[in-house]
Amino acid sequence: MTDKVVVITGGSRGIGRATALAAAARGYRIVVGYATNQAAADEVVSAIEAKNGKAIAVKCDVGSEADILALFKA
Repeated sequence: MTDKVVVITGGSRGIGRATALAAAARGYRIVVGYATNQAAADEVVSAIEAKNGKAIAVKCDVGSEADILALFKA
């Protein structure tokens, strides 16, 4: 079986955070992309993991091709 993975840029706050939590509740593994607020991204990861979900946080500037490639590699 293939793992279901969702990459959410801006996943540390607002609509992105809500989307990350909702997708995790449906069994998706989550990649929380964030630009500057690592603490907020780590909090989302912790909230997902507290409910037995899988998530990681990855710093990413979506204006940088190298950052985007690194995000998907993670």
